[in-house]
Amino acid sequence: MKLDTETKDNSAVGSPRSARPKRKGLIIAVLSVALLGGLWTLGYLPRAARTRQLTTGAQRQLQSVPSVTVVPAKEAPAEMEISLPGATIQAEMETPVFARADGYVKRWLADIGDRVKAGQILAEIDSPELDQQIRETEAGLKRAQSAWRQAQAAHQQALANLRLAEVTAKRWETLVAKGVLSKQDGDEKRSAYEARQADAAAAEANVQAAGDNIAAAEATLQRLRELQSFCLVRAPFKGVITARNVDVGTLVTAGSASSLREMFRIAQIETLRVFVNVPQSEAPSIRRGLPCLVEVEEYRGRRFPGQVSRTSNSLDPASRTLLTEVQIQNPGGLLLPGMYATVRFKLLRENPPLLIPSAAFRNTAKGPIVATLRDGSRIHIVPVKLGRDYGAEIEVLEGLKAGQEVITNLTDEIAENAQVRRIAPPKPSAVNAGGRSQ
Repeated sequence: MKLDTETKDNSAVGSPRSARPKRKGLIIAVLSVALLGGLWTLGYLPRAARTRQLTTGAQRQLQSVPSVTVVPAKEAPAEMEISLPGATIQAEMETPVFARADGYVKRWLADIGDRVKAGQILAEIDSPELDQQIRETEAGLKRAQSAWRQAQAAHQQALANLRLAEVTAKRWETLVAKGVLSKQDGDEKRSAYEARQADAAAAEANVQAAGDNIAAAEATLQRLRELQSFCLVRAPFKGVITARNVDVGTLVTAGSASSLREMFRIAQIETLRVFVNVPQSEAPSIRRGLPCLVEVEEYRGRRFPGQVSRTSNSLDPASRTLLTEVQIQNPGGLLLPGMYATVRFKLLRENPPLLIPSAAFRNTAKGPIVATLRDGSRIHIVPVKLGRDYGAEIEVLEGLKAGQEVITNLTDEIAENAQVRRIAPPKPSAVNAGGRSQ
C-alpha cells in the first residue's frame, strides 16, 4: 500500500516537468516559420518588383510598335464584268428626207410619231414650172420626130438621084470610049455622079442627127418625168417619223445643201445601236457577236440584251480605246434614239490579276508601293504595277504573288525593315434590313 501511494505522489510531482519540453518545441517551430517567412519575403519582393518592371517595359515597348492589319492578295475572278458608259442611243438607220423637185407643198400625209412603210407617200409637191418644162419637151420631141422623117425622105431622094447619076455616068463612059462623045462630056457626068454621092452622104448624116435629136429629147423628157415623180415624197425605208418641218404652202427647193431644211426625218428603231470606247486592256476580248447588257436610267433595274456588231479594229491613239458598236433589238419600242446608255460586258481573262484593298497601296515619287511582312514582324516595301481601280479594291498586275500578305493600314510610320505588331483585322458588322449595324 505504501508503494502505491508513493508512485502516485511521484506522478503528480513529475507532470510539470514533462510539459516544459513540449512548449519549447512549439516555440522553436514558430520561430522557424517566422524566420523562413522573413527569408522568403526578402527574396520574393525584389524579384516581383523586377518582374513588374520588365513586364511594364515590355508592354510600353510593345505599345510603341505600330500595329498593322494584313490581308492576303487574292486572285481576281477569271470572269470579269466591266461597265462602260456609252454614247447616245442611235437608230440603226436615220436619214433626213429632202425635196427632189422645186415647188410648193400641196399636202402632207405623215406627222411626227407616225410609223410608215417603205415607199409610203409622205407629202405631195405642186411644181407648175416642172409641168411646163415637160410640155415644152414633149413638143420638142414631136418636132425632132418630124425633122427625122423629113431627113429620111431627103435621104431617099438623094439615094435615087445617086442611082440615076451612077447609071448616066456609066453610059457616058461607054460612049466616050467608042468616040461618040467627047471626053469632056464624060468627065461632067462623072462629076455629077460624085456630087450625088456627097448629097446622099449628107442626107444620111441628117437622118442620123435627127435621130440623135429624138434620143436627146426623149432622154430629157424621161428625166423630167422622173423628176415629176419626186413631187410625191416617199419614205425611203420602214420606220418612224421623228421630224416634220413643212406645212401646206411651204416653198421647197430640190437638193440637200446645208442651207436647205429637211422636209422630214425618218428613223428605223426596231434595231438600235450604241457606240462605246473599250480600254486597251480589254480590247483583245472584244469580238463580233459578244453578248452584252445595256442599261438606261429610265428603266432602272432592267437590262436589255445586245451584242457586238462590229469594231473599228484599231485603237484611238489619243485615248487608247477601241470603238465598238453594240446593236440592241427593240421590238417593243421601249428604247428611244437619244437616250444615254451604259453597256456591261462579261469577259474571260486568261491571266487574272491580283486584288488588294485600295488602302493597301501608296503613291510615291517612284510609283505605287505596298508593304508586306517579312519574318512575321518586319516591313518589306514592294513596288507594284496597278491595274483597274474598283473603289474598295484595286488590281495589281506586277510585284505581288497570290496569297502574299499586304498591310492594309499603310502610313508614313511604316518604313522598310520597321518592326510592327500584327493584329487581327476588324470583323465586318452585320447590317439588318433597317440599315443599322447589329
